[in-house]
Amino acid sequence: MSFVITARGHRAVLSTHPTTLEITTDRSLTTRADCVVAVESSHGLADLPSEVKRILSSNLGRGILILKVGDHAFTVHARGSQALTLSHPRDIVVRRSGFISERTLMVHSDKAAADIPRAMVKLLQNPEEEISIEIHASLQAQS
Repeated sequence: MSFVITARGHRAVLSTHPTTLEITTDRSLTTRADCVVAVESSHGLADLPSEVKRILSSNLGRGILILKVGDHAFTVHARGSQALTLSHPRDIVVRRSGFISERTLMVHSDKAAADIPRAMVKLLQNPEEEISIEIHASLQAQS
């Protein structure tokens, strides 16, 4: 199951947070938000299709988030959890840790905002750039 979201770049994108990556529907951004990589997202967590939510709210859920801007693509692999509510209306957060809030899409990710190549971050800082965010969800086969 997959779902595509669009967003925009912002001059204040730093992409330096070592443990999280965030996308928001908000239009404004401060440099304190060093995990935010895209703004003006077309969707928040609450808007995700029910099938994506069903899969990612399972301990067997596995997800892939792919950010695309210009010629660049950045892929993050992570896990779902039965504790996820996937209910926040504005934000989508992927975390390296197992911390869960209403803003969390996936946990135990293999990458965060700080891992995005700096050439790609330069594009994410351009408000004229449209960013594509693909979210793929699947269930891990039980052994």
